[in-house]
Amino acid sequence: MKLKLKLLFLFLVLSLQKDTCVSGGRRPSDPSPPAPVRLDADLSAPVHRVDPRFLSVTIDASLASEERFMSLLSSSKIRTLASALSPGFMRFGGTRQDFMVFRPRRPLDPLQREGPGPGPGPGPGPGSCDEADLPWWLEERLKDDWRRQELVLMKEDLQRKYKRVHFTERTVDLLHSFTSCSGLDLVFGLNALLRTSDNSWNSSNALKLIQYCESRRYRTSWELGNEPNSFEKKAGIRVDGNQLGVDFSHLRRILSDSEFFRDAGLYGPDVGQPRDHHTDLLEGFLQSGAEAVNACTWHHYYVNGRDTSLDDFLDPDVLDTLALKTKQVLQTVQQVSPGKSVWLGETSSAYGGGALGLSDTFVAGFMWLDKLGLAARLGLDVVMRQVFIGSGSYHLVDNNLDPLPDYWLSVLYKRLVGPEVLNVQEVSGPDKRVRVYLHCTNKKSYRSGAVTLMSLNLSPTPATVSVPVLASSSVDAFVLESDQPGEDGLTSRSVKLNGDVLKMVDDKTLPDLRGRRLPPHQHLQLPGFSLAFFVHPDAGAAACR
Repeated sequence: MKLKLKLLFLFLVLSLQKDTCVSGGRRPSDPSPPAPVRLDADLSAPVHRVDPRFLSVTIDASLASEERFMSLLSSSKIRTLASALSPGFMRFGGTRQDFMVFRPRRPLDPLQREGPGPGPGPGPGPGSCDEADLPWWLEERLKDDWRRQELVLMKEDLQRKYKRVHFTERTVDLLHSFTSCSGLDLVFGLNALLRTSDNSWNSSNALKLIQYCESRRYRTSWELGNEPNSFEKKAGIRVDGNQLGVDFSHLRRILSDSEFFRDAGLYGPDVGQPRDHHTDLLEGFLQSGAEAVNACTWHHYYVNGRDTSLDDFLDPDVLDTLALKTKQVLQTVQQVSPGKSVWLGETSSAYGGGALGLSDTFVAGFMWLDKLGLAARLGLDVVMRQVFIGSGSYHLVDNNLDPLPDYWLSVLYKRLVGPEVLNVQEVSGPDKRVRVYLHCTNKKSYRSGAVTLMSLNLSPTPATVSVPVLASSSVDAFVLESDQPGEDGLTSRSVKLNGDVLKMVDDKTLPDLRGRRLPPHQHLQLPGFSLAFFVHPDAGAAACR
């Protein structure tokens, strides 16, 4: 009997040891875990400081294809969402800006030029932002009609046959009210395809608009033309870089003659990314018009929205193309106009309106966060996301005015990332599918000296990141994952923050975006297919004080 008990005891011990080996380690058939990515960070001084409005957004001019759709900007929901992206620029422009003509409904009253706008000073008066709420029944009707209007706009884009659009003071009033109430700075794109017989810019219509804005005391910055490299394709008009610079100098003189707009921002030329003769166009513009603009702007998209794939959105080599294009633009600007600020004046994942089912889903966040991190590291000062609201599928807010995954990513970036860019490099375990960027933390959210590590894991396999210089600091982790597991979740239109799906509480309230506090630790865990902000509040970085 005793022998049987001993044999039974020995069997149980061996069984427990076997179970422990299986559950505590990896089975021999399992793939080995990826090596930890070890990072070396310099916290002594920033390598670059971006504009505090670095992450900015656009409203596509297609929204004004029928002026009634501009009333959507009076929705309390859309204003709540926009306010969370302040401070920032709100650019009103795009392809259709070069087909828009200002047609005032009433003559300008000269006495009005000294008077205020709708309320004292440059913004709406007390209480006027709340009073401007769009009635719910009108909002629903406009949203339904907009879905049909998008089909019309899509057909125009495919055929490249654009109709002239007339807009009145109402469009200008709504834009100004929207940006002022949201805490954003309006940049208005003027029509550059209004030309004289000698192919110079005809400024007469723009002058009417500028005078109206001056009469209402509307603080506005300006652009002239959208992607001049495509003027010939969309309108049969060719404008070279030198003439474009002359046109901008003309606009600068108009603004300088206005006491109100004397110091207004002017940005351009909004050229497409370097390709063939596009660099020559930019160089010619800078030679004749660099002094007219406050910043040089260009546009970037990774892929064609009509023939891209899920794999493209997760391909490190595709993401790296931004660096190549950016360095080309920076080199051109540095050679002709040293010290001139350079902005991404319009950008998103895929051109042609975005990639349906990709640009408006969780997977688009990898391109978006990597672009924000890489653009800042390379020395760009502002990045304008196409589009906050408008036609296409690369928007931050859908046709029901509900926020998409890239919106939540943008809000977290605004709250957690400061303008100081820090140097961080991989020193071991290099993995092209794990990408990291380091900034000082936004001082409005954390105390001085804190740093934020932005991380992307393009792989389905969890990764480990080690930053020895930050190992003694506690961590607030903000980890974004799809609301669905695995590769299927990449095309979801919902996102989880630390396990909770993000949704608005109501039309005027965002959810509480809290991090998960972790104790000081050598390694940070990055789930597969995830985006993360790791805030180190106790880093004590000299660069961030």
